[in-house]
Amino acid sequence: MTKKNLQFIGWGLLYILFLLSFMTSYLVITASFLMIPVLILFVKLDAKRFTAFYLGILLVVNLLLGWTGFVVLAISLFLLPPVIVIGTLYKKKAPAHLVITYGTLTFLAEMLLTLVIGFLFNLNFIKKFKTIMLDYLNNMQPAVKGMLPTQGDMQWYVDVLVQIIPLDMILFSLYFIGVTHLIGRRLLNRMGEDIPGMPPVREWKLPKAFVWIYLIAFAADMLFVSATNSLMSALLINLLPLLMFAFAIQAISFLAFVAHYKGWGKLLPVAGTILLIVFMPFLLVLYSLLGVFDVAFPLRERLFKSR
Repeated sequence: MTKKNLQFIGWGLLYILFLLSFMTSYLVITASFLMIPVLILFVKLDAKRFTAFYLGILLVVNLLLGWTGFVVLAISLFLLPPVIVIGTLYKKKAPAHLVITYGTLTFLAEMLLTLVIGFLFNLNFIKKFKTIMLDYLNNMQPAVKGMLPTQGDMQWYVDVLVQIIPLDMILFSLYFIGVTHLIGRRLLNRMGEDIPGMPPVREWKLPKAFVWIYLIAFAADMLFVSATNSLMSALLINLLPLLMFAFAIQAISFLAFVAHYKGWGKLLPVAGTILLIVFMPFLLVLYSLLGVFDVAFPLRERLFKSR
């Protein structure tokens, strides 16, 4: 048995351990990395060998878990299409931004399809989530419950949580695909592949059209007072945070550009990112405004390149 075959078997065993961890508390740690072993096998193996490896892994998991393993197998099959999309783009040496975009859209489409299929079989996941949240808030300890809003406010709070489910799905998809690309690409390049990465953070730049979308959404949020369950409210409550996150990342890019221009190393963007995470609600607004100014004017050309 060659060294490469042993390597592939090792990745297969690691994937089996990741799948088995779904039956334990280690799921919290392993879930983010679940797609990586399969992605490596897909890129490094031809279609027939990958299919044989993958089916063999599912068979082993099914034998170990029995009937309870069908849930784990369903999760594995759910994650397979994004792996195929990302792996195919890797083989074509596609730019990293296309890999993340198409991978995220595939993952998001699968979640939407799951919701649709659930509705067809009278499984309303959103209604179930709302019921669980209300029960959780109502069953809290009296001392904790006394610190919460009134019953009417709790209903409003749960309604908002339901409304931002699309935002949660988008951010979850971006996170999952982003982690998979970040780690999977590095591992594959160490194994002899030549997969393009994202450009340096200092070179990231949003299109100027995003500024107009942000301003229109911000103005609409200020001018129109909509009911919680209205279409306008649902659109804005998901769109505005997404745009703010996007422009906050643009602000980090600006800080990285300043640090590179001044020769300060990575201290400024790293410190800026840590501060943003720690003081998220407050600094998110300031960072997003800095990102808007950087794209709209643009700041880097005005402050530095004109010197």
